[in-house]
Amino acid sequence: MLRTSLDQAYIKRTIRPLYGWSQTTPTHTYLDPDWDRSVDIYPGMVMMKGEGDTVTLIDDTGHPYGLAGLFVGGYDIDEVKDQGVNAFATWVLAPDAQFEILAPAFDTDETWEEPSDGTITLVHAQTVGDAQGKLVPAGVANASDRPVARLISVVSDSKIVVGGLVGTQ
Repeated sequence: MLRTSLDQAYIKRTIRPLYGWSQTTPTHTYLDPDWDRSVDIYPGMVMMKGEGDTVTLIDDTGHPYGLAGLFVGGYDIDEVKDQGVNAFATWVLAPDAQFEILAPAFDTDETWEEPSDGTITLVHAQTVGDAQGKLVPAGVANASDRPVARLISVVSDSKIVVGGLVGTQ
């Protein structure tokens, strides 16, 4: 459930499990209390693991851990701050999990293309700047050194489907 004010009742979560109810579950983590909220976090953006059970938005030093399940500043919604504790849901993708990801959780300025030759397009995370944490195609400058997922389909300019790393790890 997404708790918003009435003037934001139209907002939808930007990550939606398609194959996730038995393929993956959100991991109980805590948003790093040192996170400065300098970049808005939308559900579906990439988190990295910190000390203990903490997570923070991925940067150029970390490795992808999972996908954010909550808003932290995106659309002026801060579910973590509103609940009064740093509890944070992080979706860790199993190999057969699939999720719809809505913009702005992925970088719409990049070219998203499905290969038609049987190959797999790996999905990485942007590690710096305004797009930090957003999903990006492999080969983009300042992308994470490890993939986060694989591209299943490009539904529209504002929606992609990603899946776990079956046979690509």
